[in-house]
Amino acid sequence: MQIRPGNDDLLLIIDVQNDFCPGGALAVADGDAVVPVINRLAERFDHVVLTQDWHPPGHSSFVTSHPGASPFESVAMPYGQQTLWPDHCVQGTAGAAFHPELAVDLAELIIRKGFRPEIDSYSAFFENDRRTPTGLAGYLRDRGLRRIFLAGLATDFCVHYSAVDARRLGFDAVLVEAGCRAIDLAGSLDAAWAGMAAIGVQRVNDL
Repeated sequence: MQIRPGNDDLLLIIDVQNDFCPGGALAVADGDAVVPVINRLAERFDHVVLTQDWHPPGHSSFVTSHPGASPFESVAMPYGQQTLWPDHCVQGTAGAAFHPELAVDLAELIIRKGFRPEIDSYSAFFENDRRTPTGLAGYLRDRGLRRIFLAGLATDFCVHYSAVDARRLGFDAVLVEAGCRAIDLAGSLDAAWAGMAAIGVQRVNDL
């Protein structure tokens, strides 16, 4: 069945930034391939929101902030387990900028996340403590937007967490697979698909 976006639908574009694309500090394989797909999708929506990973230097999720640690190692933080990442999407750097071909002018709102030095933020809705909100849910409710279509980087981290939180907050969520790419770290992609399916995130290849 063809899904036709309506005026109470939103396209949520997650973290299509240079550091997550080939050549970036935390590159997702084939990450830049999502750009033309997302640009085409965005033209079909009346409402578009972007998220932007926006870390201060020395962020607590950076492996360089943990002497002796290795990239992608998991460590205990006050809010739970945290993967340690190569330094990426540092505020004001070229790596934090959106991909130059992304149609950012169609966005009504840009949500920056991960700017608190002591806590990471995967989801468009909450920091990784699962409690501190970004304000996106209130914005969507005030605008009367009820169904969220998600695309971006990466499927198994920021897209996954955003989709789960959308459902947890009572929104309908549709993940557009053609507009996403995954990191797939130690089985993270399979776990993400299973977790999203279990709570009713709809999965479509394209629109």
